[in-house]
Amino acid sequence: MNFFRHRPLGLPAFALLITVAGCSSADDSASAAVPSPGAGVTKLCRELDRVLPSKVDDQDRRDPEPASALTAGWGDPAIILRCGVERPSKMDDPEADGVEVNGVGWLLEKQDDGSFRFTTTLRKAYVEVTIPKDRTDDGMAPLVDLAPTVKKAIPEGIAD
Repeated sequence: MNFFRHRPLGLPAFALLITVAGCSSADDSASAAVPSPGAGVTKLCRELDRVLPSKVDDQDRRDPEPASALTAGWGDPAIILRCGVERPSKMDDPEADGVEVNGVGWLLEKQDDGSFRFTTTLRKAYVEVTIPKDRTDDGMAPLVDLAPTVKKAIPEGIAD
């Protein structure tokens, strides 16, 4: 069964929507900047938080600091999800890389530190997932675990 489909985004900027997670670690616990979206997106993100899995890529949930319904984490080093992030400027690039995982489109961005950041496309809120370089051997397995809950909580469409 093919879970992934790699393709250039090549979509008009207005047609893209992202939600993703960011990660940095300080000593033993992860931290993540908490997004500050509008009320409608915050409501969607709270619903996403309510249905997120307790395990992602066989890692237990360990939310980053500061605690927020807009952020979540799993494992150490942490896979970090942030909901309600701003639309990445990279979405304007018709050559940007994208993947589809179980019906959810993601913008793919390799970071300077070797981690990967994925941001949802064509959803009513941008969700960002950062996979640290120490976990990139697992490929996109975390997205396989997260796609069903993103599909359930964040409707298709364009973010405001």
